[in-house]
Amino acid sequence: MSDKTKAGFVAVVGRPNSGKSSLLNWLIGEKLALVSHKANATRKRMNFIVMHKNAQIIFIDTPGIHHKDRLLNQFMLEEALKAIGDCDLVLFLASVKDDIKDYEEFLKLNSKKTPHIVLITKTDLVSKDYLLKKLSLYQKYQDNFLELVPISIKKGTKQSDLLDVISKYIPDHPYLYDPELLTTENLKEIYKEYIREAIFNNLSDEIPYLSDVVVDKVEEGAEIEKIYAHIITEKKSQKGMIIGKGGSAIKRIGVEARKNIETLLGRKVFLKLEVVVKPGWSKDKKVLADIGYRMG
Repeated sequence: MSDKTKAGFVAVVGRPNSGKSSLLNWLIGEKLALVSHKANATRKRMNFIVMHKNAQIIFIDTPGIHHKDRLLNQFMLEEALKAIGDCDLVLFLASVKDDIKDYEEFLKLNSKKTPHIVLITKTDLVSKDYLLKKLSLYQKYQDNFLELVPISIKKGTKQSDLLDVISKYIPDHPYLYDPELLTTENLKEIYKEYIREAIFNNLSDEIPYLSDVVVDKVEEGAEIEKIYAHIITEKKSQKGMIIGKGGSAIKRIGVEARKNIETLLGRKVFLKLEVVVKPGWSKDKKVLADIGYRMG
């Protein structure tokens, strides 16, 4: 093995539900990125670090590429575009059943022509013939991408094989972070994502999209971590649905989030959740900035 170290930023992009967060958790070996079967769960860029042989790969999880009018959605698109422009390499993820038009749109958005690899995900869902036909559609753009890689994180693909491919295109550079780190995010951000994921898993329809989470205070202890947070929503009726009859919904949310945080930390967690109504928060630039979504 070469004594040279490599280090670089790799943006993971694609349309909503292409499998970005699932891929990242699989590569990291820890459940850090928010995963939901509902589209547009990820809202801001988050960095996750994977050490592989002599390479430090800093993956940037991004919101799905989409176009909607709400200010929060504009922030999400801006986050994805910044990641594409700022990184050393892009992984463009497309589900095997996605239309190739999504990739064609990405080529237009990649104005800096950042080098990229195309990953065709969820290949275990289709036949070999279907997969070959889909790959042939992408082949006509082979002058644009570095590699075209079909993967299934559930069946067949090894993390090390994919990391070998990615490492080839990471620049020679000293490590940028302590190799023991899994993420550059502070724990408050990770806790927020766990609570948001529990909201997505336990509430249906639009409620998860009209809510967000602010972690107000964390009290660290040797045996127990105390976390105080509030859930923001737009209307009183939505607050009622988040709390649920007799507090049943918010209890389910709290139990799921607490268990996931305990698994991450390896110790007991006390989690207190409240619900606050902020009318029109997702369209208010100041409120968005206050809770961490600062527009450029």
